[in-house]
Amino acid sequence: MSLAVEREITRLDTSLVRRRFNYFQRISEAYLTNRNSQLTFWHDDPQPNDNASLNSLGEYYMPFLSKADYSAHFDANGIPLLDYRGKTRLQYNPIAVAQYGLGNYNAFCRSGNRDRLEKFLLTADWLVTNLEKNSHGIHVWEHLFDWEYRTVLRAPWYSGLAQGQGISLLLRAHNQTKNNLYFAAAQSAFEAFTHRVDEGGVLFIDDAGCKWFEEYIVHPAPPTHILNGFIWASWGIWDYWLVTGDLIALGLFNEAVRTLKLNLSKYDCGFWSLYEQSGTRLPMIASGFYHRLHIAQLKVMHRLTAETIFREYADRWENYTHSPVNRGRSFAHKALFKIVGY
Repeated sequence: MSLAVEREITRLDTSLVRRRFNYFQRISEAYLTNRNSQLTFWHDDPQPNDNASLNSLGEYYMPFLSKADYSAHFDANGIPLLDYRGKTRLQYNPIAVAQYGLGNYNAFCRSGNRDRLEKFLLTADWLVTNLEKNSHGIHVWEHLFDWEYRTVLRAPWYSGLAQGQGISLLLRAHNQTKNNLYFAAAQSAFEAFTHRVDEGGVLFIDDAGCKWFEEYIVHPAPPTHILNGFIWASWGIWDYWLVTGDLIALGLFNEAVRTLKLNLSKYDCGFWSLYEQSGTRLPMIASGFYHRLHIAQLKVMHRLTAETIFREYADRWENYTHSPVNRGRSFAHKALFKIVGY
């Protein structure tokens, strides 16, 4: 082996060790201390929103009311920032901005409180301003920080989940104000769902012809098919269909339903749900929060489509949570994955 090759191997090993150290430092600060972190925002009580309309644009499909009351970090304009701890620190996350806005919209619909409306419209304005073309010329909301995943997502990276929830928020902002800037931005953001990931979009078509909207776009392949992000992205497409009557959007939503029906069994490990289909050495078990989120999302999918398979899996996965043995197994698997998975 040449000296140059040995040096490159040493460099890669050192980089991996540094990456793993930074990752564990960050998640330790987030999970093991009482200080505010990104988890302060994400980990609410996921539930379907019984007030949501299924056939017209109204309250969003999950309440997000605790997210609407997020109070940890904001910029000077009232836009939420998340503290990722470690070296990443305070960052804008387009998904968090959208969920904060949607929660405040739900709260406004229920209370008529103008402060809630103002917070909602501030997030809509931020989404309009920060929708930018990626290197392929597709309009996306970019995350401007690196993120540790199967392979590190290097800034700027974008997400099908962000595209879907951004569309859901902007269409509600347009419905509320009739400001065409919001509608135009939603139209631009929708384009990402009509382009494959290798074209700068968020669409992946597998060997069986199933269409996936990818939350994280990873290189090299294979894609990871994150369940919660895929479902949330599909709701943005459904909202776009409700407002525009666009047959492409309806077709994409129907394809999402087909993909779920054919693949839900792959997310069931017999005692808990999986977070993704990444092909890692260990399957990535969903955390308790994401398992409950999957249940809530499937209940919404059942309401939107009347497909019994979604209710059946929601009930099955809810029953898993009633077993202390299942909860213990899921925690042990998750902890082991955190140590060796990535």
